[in-house]
Amino acid sequence: MSDTGDETSLPAPAVSVPCTAQRGGVSFPSTRMVPDEQAVAFTYNGSTHAVMMATPADLEDFSIGFALTEGLIEDRSEIENLEIMPTPLGIEARVWLKGDRAEAYAKRRRSMAGPTGCGLCGIESLEAAMRPLPRVTAEAKVSSQAIIAAMASLDPAQTLNGVTHAVHGAGFWTEREGLVALREDVGRHNALDKLVGALVRDGRTAADGMILMTSRVSIELIQKAARINAPVLVAVSAPTAAAIKLADEAGMTLVAVARRQDFEVFTHPERLNETSRQVASHVA
Repeated sequence: MSDTGDETSLPAPAVSVPCTAQRGGVSFPSTRMVPDEQAVAFTYNGSTHAVMMATPADLEDFSIGFALTEGLIEDRSEIENLEIMPTPLGIEARVWLKGDRAEAYAKRRRSMAGPTGCGLCGIESLEAAMRPLPRVTAEAKVSSQAIIAAMASLDPAQTLNGVTHAVHGAGFWTEREGLVALREDVGRHNALDKLVGALVRDGRTAADGMILMTSRVSIELIQKAARINAPVLVAVSAPTAAAIKLADEAGMTLVAVARRQDFEVFTHPERLNETSRQVASHVA
């Protein structure tokens, strides 16, 4: 696969803006670093598939991760070429799919444009939203100490959030390697897609570690994590009921409200060692 496009020509992921600050009842001119947000259009073989508002960084990772978690590809090798192209209106991520995958995508496009009453918001999009997930087959075990250490590793690694205090992070952590990769974005889904892309480009899945999120857990995050066989997803905030149900069905261990020494286990506690299961039972 060929990755082209110079990300150094993209807008900076954070910019300084003027503001009026008030401290101790006193107002004064000041500045603040805030994250940038750009329209990123994903095109596949010349057809626009989606436009996402995202932080303009790690866009090659984003493009690959989005294609994989949306089921447009099964493997990175199915991408023939990838270009990141800044434009006056935003950024285009131009992806060219190979042979059979390109043909399958063309058929999908024709199906989505069919006579379903309201077009893209009809049956096709509902089926896509609730598509069956691959069953998580990874059998990695984790300890409570590992969960605590993994979440503690996120904050120091979030350089963009350290500057702006306004972006989400998605990380991958293993007991053997520690924090393997971390990606940041104004959107939590975007951050996870970027992380997935980074892992795929490195030739690995999430089977031997934990996905870490600095956000709440919605159903889309479970769908994306399952696509790379993640046995454990840990998040700082609470999950939705739909996310819990889907994680349980997919065979994924969902740990949430993970803050300092505390966490709650919602699904498949058997992946935690005996001590951790006792902790989980006590927290519950």
